[in-house]
Formats: sequence, structure tokens, C-alpha cells
Amino acid sequence: MSSIETGDKATIYYDAEVKGFGLKVMPSGARSWILEYRPGVGGRSVSKKRIKIGTPTTHSPEEARDEAAKTLARVTLGADPAAARAEERAAMTVKEVAESYLDKHVAEKRKGNTERLYRWVLNDHILPSIGSMRASQVTRADVTRMQAAITRGRKDLPNGGRTTANRALAVLGAMFNWAAGEGLVPEGFNPVPKVERYKENQKERFLSSEELAALGAALTEAETVGLPYDVDEAKPTAKHAPKQENRVTVFSPHVTGAIRLLVLTGCRLREILDLRWTDIDFERGLLLLPDSKTGKKVIVLSTAAIDVLTTLPRVGRYVVASSSAGAENERPRHDLKKPWDAVRARAGLEGVRLHDLRHSFASVGAGSGLGLPILGKLLGHSQAATTARYAHLDADPVRRAADVIADRIATAMGGK
Repeated sequence: MSSIETGDKATIYYDAEVKGFGLKVMPSGARSWILEYRPGVGGRSVSKKRIKIGTPTTHSPEEARDEAAKTLARVTLGADPAAARAEERAAMTVKEVAESYLDKHVAEKRKGNTERLYRWVLNDHILPSIGSMRASQVTRADVTRMQAAITRGRKDLPNGGRTTANRALAVLGAMFNWAAGEGLVPEGFNPVPKVERYKENQKERFLSSEELAALGAALTEAETVGLPYDVDEAKPTAKHAPKQENRVTVFSPHVTGAIRLLVLTGCRLREILDLRWTDIDFERGLLLLPDSKTGKKVIVLSTAAIDVLTTLPRVGRYVVASSSAGAENERPRHDLKKPWDAVRARAGLEGVRLHDLRHSFASVGAGSGLGLPILGKLLGHSQAATTARYAHLDADPVRRAADVIADRIATAMGGK
């Protein structure tokens, strides 16, 4: 079967043993086991029907052939599996399709963070609007109303909910494509693609030299004398709180080290929090990440980043120790939200996200004239277009050109 090549159009390779059973090969390379039959009394006057039995991933050739033979036997006794499936899929709600999509596809083929994102988008934003509808009856207008419902009055969501609405359309569209492939909705059915996405006003925040200095000072204070915190004096428990001068929190070196590594490597948050000591090649100065957002990746470490790593205490298998460090079922740290909120407040970096540290790393590189290909390698981008967003920060070549032109003009005008 592996020797079968894809063509320019869908091709079915029929089995020699079971009539109507075959392998459908799409131009994209997708393959599925199918069965064609004539329901009822059969004969040439009856139109053929086709059902999908499975794929080479779910069924071996022998299993698929056996299932096809059993299905044909039921057809002989008067069954019409295609009609039965059509009735079944017509009755499925969006919620039922979503549950199947999450359990059978997303949970098995997507990473943990992606699965959590999909579940959040579906459960919190898609299903409340169209979850009770028959999946095969959802229209473009229904999807548009769902899109508007997500943004209506949601000032608490990033970008006024427009980013979340766009994510909802992406997840819903992917779900319908999967459902069509599984026969849960009619083939080719997807009401999402023609719905126009919102334009997102994405703002990338880059820290200035002064802000980086403030961040460094806040981190040093956090890990030495500690950062002050406030107590709500109106609460009954306030009387048991420490005195004002003693209300400080000293952060562990793993927390401050994680933040330093984010800004010194340009890594994504999970790449640092999931980093294990075995992923570090100190001799060559590399992070050998087995599974990042873009797959297996190598990060070249600077001397400053290596210095941070060498000073961190080794408590468990993860570089950034969590509360379960050293335990048999050790898990990586979940996030840095609370400590980061305290550090950025102390540094006066209102609105700065942890991911903006990655942008800051990139902006310094682009502004130093390193070139986009080198910058892309440092960031681990799989496509050059992703790095191109920082091209406008590389002002040195343009500034040199402006100096050359202006100098010649000034000379011609009699300037010095």
C-alpha cells in the first residue's frame, strides 16, 4: 500500500476480493477505506452509495476488508448504512460533534496547551451560541451571530474580543473539516470559511534600555530583600498580617532565573518552564528542545544565559523547579503569572506581558543589524515571514543610506 502514489485527482483502488471495497487516495495524500454498494434490490437502476469505513491509521487492510464484507452482508438483508449514517449525522448537535472532535482528534494529535485552548474556545465561546444546533444545519449567518456575540460587551478580553472571535472561527472551521472527513456532517460542509475575520490591532511591546534596566533592578530586589505587597486592611484577617515594614516577598532564584532566561534567550514561556537539565548542552552552549511549538529545536545560548543556568540550584529534573520538584511524579511549573505581575509592577512596566520579553530580545537583535535570517535562527522561527515582522526595527542600513544622501546634498549646498 505504501507504494501507491498520489495523483492530480482523487483515485480509488478497488479490492479484488470484496466487491465495491477500495482505498481512496486524495491529491493531498489523505487515504481512506471506502465501500460502494447499491441498496435495496440492487441492480443497475439503483444508484450507488459510498461510505467511509476508516483510514489506514484506524484500520489495517484486513480489518477494513472484513468490515466491508460484514457491511455488504447487512446490505443484502436490506440495510442501507449510508442512509443510516446520514440520519445519524443530521441528528448530531454541534456540542456532540465538538465532544467527539476534542476526544478523538485534539486530545490525541495536539499538544496539551493547544488542547486546553481548543476546549476553552469551544466550551466558553462557541457552544453557548450554537452548541444546541444540529451541526449539519449551521449556516454562515449562525456563525456570524456567534462571532458578534463573542465581542459584544467583552472589553475584558484582549483586543475587545476580536482576537478570541477569530480564534473561535479557526477552531470551529477546523472542527467542521474534521467532522466532514469522519462523516459526521455532509462531505464538504463547512459554514465558516466565508465568514470575514476581524482585523486585530496587535501591539508588540519592546522594552527600551531604560525599561530593561528597571526590570533588572526589580529582579535583583525580588531575589534579595524581596518585593513589598499590599494587604486589604478592610478584611478581618488583616490584623494578623505582618507589620508594614515586614510585608515583603522574596522570590526563589528559579522564578527570577526563568524571567532572565526569557529575555536573554527569546524563548517562549513553555520552552523555559518545560526545560529539563538533560536538554542543556553546556559544553557547546545549546538548548536541545525535543518538542517546542515548532517541533524539535536547537537554541544557541549566550554567555549571559549560560551564567544564569549555572547559578540555578538543581532541585529536580526541570530547570525551573516547581512545587513537585524532586518527586517521582514531578511536573513542570504551571506559569509565572503572579511573580511576573509583582516584578513588572515594581519595574513600572504596566501592560508588559511575559511574551513581550521575546519581542524585546528580537527587537534588540533587529536593531543591532544582525539580519533577519540570523534572528530567525535565534528565535527558532520555521518560516522567514514570521521573522519579517521585525524588519522595520533594523534601522542601521536605512540610517547609513540617509547619511550618505544627506551628506552629498549638504556638500552640494555648500555645507561642511
